[in-house]
Amino acid sequence: MYLFHLDTFTTKSLAGPITAERWDNAGALFEPFMQRPMSDTRALILNQVLRGLALNREPGWNFPGNFLELSFDELRDHDARLSLEIGPHCTDPDGQASIAAVCILADVALAIAMRGHAGYAMRMATVTLALQFTGAPRQGPLAATSHFDGLHDGLARKQGLARAELTAGGQPLCTVHGSFQMLDDRNDLPPIPLRKRGVSAEPQALTPDLLVTHEREIYDHARQALETGSTGFEQRFWGIQPQAREGGATGILKNGPQVGNRVGHTQGGLTFALAAQTAQAALGEDWNMVGISTWYVRPGTGPALRADAEIAHQGGTTAVVKADVKDADGRLVLAAVANLSRKGARD
Repeated sequence: MYLFHLDTFTTKSLAGPITAERWDNAGALFEPFMQRPMSDTRALILNQVLRGLALNREPGWNFPGNFLELSFDELRDHDARLSLEIGPHCTDPDGQASIAAVCILADVALAIAMRGHAGYAMRMATVTLALQFTGAPRQGPLAATSHFDGLHDGLARKQGLARAELTAGGQPLCTVHGSFQMLDDRNDLPPIPLRKRGVSAEPQALTPDLLVTHEREIYDHARQALETGSTGFEQRFWGIQPQAREGGATGILKNGPQVGNRVGHTQGGLTFALAAQTAQAALGEDWNMVGISTWYVRPGTGPALRADAEIAHQGGTTAVVKADVKDADGRLVLAAVANLSRKGARD
């Protein structure tokens, strides 16, 4: 099938699992705004950004979820099943699904299971979130099966418990546990549009000349993230590129419409990902993250969030890293503790 390039008059035949219907809808021909041919990968990513922006025009949800096109495959009163198809827009340079994509899926899967009880217009705040990894590669489609375990008794404000199992390519990837506090049922917030892949109607195609100001900001940010760098597109797009330092690591996430939830705060899964990736950077690629537990203190607001990770213990084969995420005023947004283990020799 053929996809019209965004930056040139020419077309390019694309191979791979992406369906013609999907990308023809997202990639309608329009007048070029720059005369530079793009690679297939660049075209696919920018088309996915435009598709996410088109989906985001339906009120009720957020750009990260629409950009990743999370699919709500099954929804019941206490259970849910979601899935995510990986592609160049959400993979690391090694081809695996990014940690950010996994964290967003985990956060949404738990929350949506609770929303089956609380209602889909209810505002909820993540209170705790913990992931325990199996070590399986993050390859193939991601899926999450989640369950609402009920409300915690005797609290001043209702707080629910949920759990999930995530798979990658059908193989167990991680288990997830979390808790969420019900905030309010806002009449001015429409319910989350629960789109299902292959069933829900296709969004109207967007082209760059049709974007409004905040959409253009996201699109231009994506184009900048596609420029050559030491990390992959996805890390530059979300802005999570932690740097190791003596005894730990530091990561900065700049807030903007591309990382916001439906009320403008940093999406909870991305806040989690900032802590997780900064904790990983403290020890480097010779270590695998086995598990990470987080406690949410306040919403991520302001111009940027900063994660500081400190190595609390580093033994021969196991280590513990503590990470705090704070806003620009130095207020604690999230606290995390991660356990990592040294990689073994490959067979």
